[in-house]
Amino acid sequence: MISDESMKREYYQALVERDSAYDGIFFVGIKTTGVFCHATCPARKPNYENCLFYKTAEEALLAGFRPCKRCRPLSFPQGQSPLVQRMVALVEENPEKRWKDSDFRELGIHAATARRQFKKNYNMTFVQYARARRMGIAMKSIRTGEKIINAQIDLGYTSSSGFHDAFSKIMGRTPNRSQKIKMLYANWIDTPLGPMVSIVDEDFLYLLEFADRRGLEREIERLRNRLNASIIPGVTDRSKQIENELNDYFNKGLGTFKTPIMLLGSDFQRSVWEQLITIEMGKTATYKELAGLIGNPKAVRAIGNANGANQLAIIVTCHRVIQSGGALGGYGGGVERKRWLLAHEQSAVQRLLK
Repeated sequence: MISDESMKREYYQALVERDSAYDGIFFVGIKTTGVFCHATCPARKPNYENCLFYKTAEEALLAGFRPCKRCRPLSFPQGQSPLVQRMVALVEENPEKRWKDSDFRELGIHAATARRQFKKNYNMTFVQYARARRMGIAMKSIRTGEKIINAQIDLGYTSSSGFHDAFSKIMGRTPNRSQKIKMLYANWIDTPLGPMVSIVDEDFLYLLEFADRRGLEREIERLRNRLNASIIPGVTDRSKQIENELNDYFNKGLGTFKTPIMLLGSDFQRSVWEQLITIEMGKTATYKELAGLIGNPKAVRAIGNANGANQLAIIVTCHRVIQSGGALGGYGGGVERKRWLLAHEQSAVQRLLK
């Protein structure tokens, strides 16, 4: 989400004037209707305070907004092919669906063709689009803190049962089905690198991830299955604590997080994560060096897998692990974020040394 006030004012003016020069430059989410539009949408213009601005359609989808039916924001900048129109419509009919190659075959569509056409127009594949729309269902309530039942209309559902099913497939069982289900609370945190989601209880932080991370659904599913938990929008003292510490990290270069965390994984994974936490801010370690530190020099590949399974971004510092030749290597939140985080931490340490 775009946070720069002058840029937001510029984009709002472009929206009011329907300035075609800005089509594809930004997308605007309208809080009162739950849709997102492009700059030349012919609909009645919302008030400034009801607008949220995004650089990409994927960001708007993840924030819980659906494409406007009047301006068809996914038709820009190159126009929407009949295939793309059909696939978007199918997603809107069944947003909670997880698409497989067999689904494309049943429709007489080649999966590679759908993937290529979406990638050409939106810099994301159809599966990414469907996932972003699906995750937006859950993220809408998390972002706004609304009760589940109050969010269904904004998300485009005509019945509460349809919305309920979609939300539950991502966030788990409803609390009234069993008294033994553990309750966890999800909160939306805006950061300079994009929105993050925290999942906590009253005592610990269990998950902290970028909302657009590929595989986030699977992480959430593993978490709630392991704890027999249901996840609902909400804020606890732990939510507030990690949000405040993240703000200090991004704005002031906070080097040590004190929010209590719960590491859920195998003994090997926990041993890797505990070593990651010891890497000092402004420094890096290689996968090979980590293997030596845990007493298993041959475990380089396994360490990479443990990094990928880390559910506490930034706190458990997998972004500080690089390849032996100096290359950055992979990162669940994206290599560009990894590069930014390392540069940010180097700068913060240099300021402290002055």
